[in-house]
Amino acid sequence: MNHLADFNAAISRRQFFRKNGAGLGAASLATLLPGSLSGLSNSSVPKQLQKIAPKAKRVVYLSMLGAPSQLDLFDYKTNLNERFGEDLTEYLKKEGERLTGMTANQSKKPLAPSKFKFTQPGKVSNAWVSELLPHTGKMVDDLCIIKTMHTEAINHEPANQLCYTGSQQNGKPSIGSWLAYGLGSQNKDLPNFVVLHAQHTGPGNVQAISSRLWGAGFLPGKHAGVAFRSKGDPVLYRRDAPGIDRDLRRSMLDSLNTLNQKSYDLVGDPEIQTRMQQYEMSFRMQASVPELTDLSVENEKIREMYGPQANTPGSFASSCILARRMMERGVQFVQIFHRGWDQHGNLPKDIKFQCDDIDQPCWALIQDLKQRGMLDDTLVIWGGEFGRTVYSQGKLSKKNYGRDHHPRAFTMWMAGGGVKGGQVYGETDENGYNITENPVHIRDLHATLLHQLGIDHNHLTFKYQGLDHKLTGVDPAKVIQGLLA
Repeated sequence: MNHLADFNAAISRRQFFRKNGAGLGAASLATLLPGSLSGLSNSSVPKQLQKIAPKAKRVVYLSMLGAPSQLDLFDYKTNLNERFGEDLTEYLKKEGERLTGMTANQSKKPLAPSKFKFTQPGKVSNAWVSELLPHTGKMVDDLCIIKTMHTEAINHEPANQLCYTGSQQNGKPSIGSWLAYGLGSQNKDLPNFVVLHAQHTGPGNVQAISSRLWGAGFLPGKHAGVAFRSKGDPVLYRRDAPGIDRDLRRSMLDSLNTLNQKSYDLVGDPEIQTRMQQYEMSFRMQASVPELTDLSVENEKIREMYGPQANTPGSFASSCILARRMMERGVQFVQIFHRGWDQHGNLPKDIKFQCDDIDQPCWALIQDLKQRGMLDDTLVIWGGEFGRTVYSQGKLSKKNYGRDHHPRAFTMWMAGGGVKGGQVYGETDENGYNITENPVHIRDLHATLLHQLGIDHNHLTFKYQGLDHKLTGVDPAKVIQGLLA
């Protein structure tokens, strides 16, 4: 008598609900997955999501972690230089502004105009662009610059979670995970959601980040983003151990899948299926990733277009090239994190390093997508988690200043994917402090992103702990039609 087998075969009340729940979950998931993955002969977009014609097939999100200063890059105010050093303490009290602990008790809040020159380089767009971003200025007619982004969060970690998961609370799925769950995959050899961590060259503060920003939360684990490393093998254990060839690895994996299937048949845990699928994906990535990440095969003129760091593994430039190669192969959501934008002090010096890292590669990515006919159906998003204050944190001089966190108004830009280029959306007041017209909350950005991919944000839901969760949460969110072509 095999007592262990008898024990496993016995169905307890908990196992009964677990197994049946898994079956219902699989049925629900099948209604959301594309036909090729769910076994249904449906079109590639689930019926409940078929109400919008998609304008974009893929997204690349260029995440500037630490919060770039909109006042030194895009939100130019012509009258600030003559008000240099003006104390804004009473103005802030009047506005009822939330301040961080870093400047709340600062005796004076001296107004700090940007020390950088601005021009309007566009032929169509009237956008002001800083001298720090000369290449971005060249493509301003392709960009939709949003000057009126805002958020509730005032510190980095909750702000990043709100920006990239739709909630300041832990445990929520990231944007890319929602898309992987709702739209399925276009490539069986690569993940649908890939994260790249680009190195930064500046000496500025580097905010710690966690995998929560690309995690699956309560969605099935297979929808989590796969982070590629910036040094060494992009994925750990890409190479088989000495003496293990592909045929032997295949045999080992088949045996492991057989054991996992038996475990799933006994307990019905859907995460067992997730592990099986991830083992299969890892096996295929052992063959696909080396070819994908070999940038030496790229045309030399293409690498030159992305700038001098294009040949440096892990740089922002090489990450942009890699992102384009991934999207060519069917990866639907690529997120590039670039840290070091948290300039509480020494901003004029440190922000130059950051802009040197990203300016030419961002321009090159747009040109590269355009020349390949991919920009029209690729949505490119650039921005941070909030903005920076118009007053200086700490001492102010003509040559040096810093800026604190500012969630009430900051700048992001979008391009491609059905977005209306050559425009500046929204306006801020004379201090660049408050929004005066056309506000865009971070949840509105999420709703608009989903809309461009053919998804009504109210219909992409997942039931967890008795609630129908969605990326945009329970607070009102709307598609910003003024951003769209």
